[in-house]
Amino acid sequence: MQTVEIREVVTKADMKKFIYFNYKLYEGSPYAVPDLYMDVENNFNPKKNAGLEFCDVKLFLAYRGNEVVGRIAGIINHRANKTWNDKYVRFGWIDFIDDIEVCRSLLKAVEDWGRDKGMTDIHGPLGITDMDPEGMLIEGFDRIGTMSTIYNYPYYPKLMEAIGYEKGIDWIEMRMLIPKTIPEKFKKIGDIVKARSKVHIKKLNGKDDLFNKGYGQRVFNLINEAYAPLYGYSEMTERQIEQYVKEYLPMVDMRMVTIVETDDTNEVVGVGISMPSIVRTLQKVKGRLFPFGWLRLLNALKWHHEDGVELLLVAVKPEYQNKGINSLLFCDLIPIFNEMGFKWAETNPQLETNSKGQAQWQYIEHEIAKRRRCYKKSL
Repeated sequence: MQTVEIREVVTKADMKKFIYFNYKLYEGSPYAVPDLYMDVENNFNPKKNAGLEFCDVKLFLAYRGNEVVGRIAGIINHRANKTWNDKYVRFGWIDFIDDIEVCRSLLKAVEDWGRDKGMTDIHGPLGITDMDPEGMLIEGFDRIGTMSTIYNYPYYPKLMEAIGYEKGIDWIEMRMLIPKTIPEKFKKIGDIVKARSKVHIKKLNGKDDLFNKGYGQRVFNLINEAYAPLYGYSEMTERQIEQYVKEYLPMVDMRMVTIVETDDTNEVVGVGISMPSIVRTLQKVKGRLFPFGWLRLLNALKWHHEDGVELLLVAVKPEYQNKGINSLLFCDLIPIFNEMGFKWAETNPQLETNSKGQAQWQYIEHEIAKRRRCYKKSL
C-alpha cells in the first residue's frame, strides 16, 4: 500500500479538491447534507469572512499516490485563545477514508503546525468562528443531518480515539414533535413573564427593522452576551455582526424570528430564530447553486416547505434567564409553525452541560436525536 502524503492547499485547484472531497466521500449517503460550494469557499476568503481577521488557517489534503483520501483545516483562533487564556489549535473540515494512517497523518499535520505556532493543545472539530458547524457525530448516524451541522461516518470517532484523542465536551441535538396547540404550561408561564418582567413580543418588519432600526445589530449583541459563558466562545466583532446581519438575516422568514423586548425601553432580552429545513433540497442540488440550485433552494425556503423546521438559536439575556422568556418565545412560534405546516423541529447542537437550554423542551414531546463531540489532545 502506498504511503500517505500530506500536501498544503495552495492553489485554486487544490481548494477545489478540498471542497469536492466531501461530496465524493458522501455521495449517495441518505444522511449527509452537503454544504454549498460557495459557502465553503467563502469561509476561507478574507474578503468574505470577517473571522479571518483574528484567525490563522492552514488547509491540508491527504494523498495516496494521485488520489485524495482526506482533508483537514488547521485553525488558530487568537481571539478565543485570549478570551479563555488557552493555546489551542483547532481542527475542522475534517474528512477521511476508513484508514487510520490517513486519519493520523491529517491530525499530525495540524498538530505540527500548531506546535510550531506555540500552541500547547489541539481540539475539534471546530470552525473558524462559533457560527461554524462544531462537533464530530458520535450518535445518530442513521438520521439525516441538518443544514448547519456536520455529518460523518461511524468510523470517524473510532479512529480518533484509536490515535489518542479523548473527549473534550459533547453537544446534543433535540428533535421534537410540534404540538397542535400551545402547551398549557407555556401559556401560564408566558402570562406570568409578561406581567412580572414587563416584556412583550416584537415581530420584525423586514429590512426596515433589521437595518434602519438596528434590530439586526441588537440581536447579535444579545447573542454575544448570552453565549459568552459557553465552551470556547469568543465575542463576535463589529465586522462579523455586520456580515451576518447583511448576508444571513435577510434570508430568514421574519415570521420565524421572535424577539422579546422590555415594555419601557424596548431593550432586546430574548430572541428565537428558526428556518424551514431544506436538507432534502440541499441533497438534490449537491452543493451547486447554478444553474438551477438557487431556484430550488428559494422554493424550499419560501413556498414549498419540507416537513421540518430547524431551531437555529435561542438566546436570552443573562439576567432574564430562568424567568420563562423561552416559554414566551414558543407561545409565539408554535402557532406560526402549525400555520406553515411544520410537523417536527430539531435544535442546533446544545452543550450537554447547558441544563438551562435543555430544560426549555420539558413541556414538548422530544428526544435526543444526535450527539456530537469535541475531541482534544495535548501537543
